[in-house]
Amino acid sequence: MSDNIDVHDNPAQQRYEITVDGDLAGFAVYYLEGERIVFVHTEAALAYEGQGLGSRLARQTLDDVRGRGLRVVPACPFFRRYIGTHPEYQDLTRHGDSRRAVLGEHDG
Repeated sequence: MSDNIDVHDNPAQQRYEITVDGDLAGFAVYYLEGERIVFVHTEAALAYEGQGLGSRLARQTLDDVRGRGLRVVPACPFFRRYIGTHPEYQDLTRHGDSRRAVLGEHDG
């Protein structure tokens, strides 16, 4: 597989895309709802299936979403499964910070 793999947000199409050597290999469709991003569909091109690109797309997308301070609604079965098996992303699906406030926890 090529080393020239890129994951990026394409807001005009409302999707995160993964490209290999400039060719579209897959995408995750979303819509924004306030401070939440709702993933509704993920697709991979047949030529690229089985190469781990779906996981790479999910990981880099969720890292970007975390950096943007958004909460995730995994309406798409692929994202729901991915988050379910990767505990490091499960905090992105929780609602607000009420538990942190109640427990008196602080960042830093």
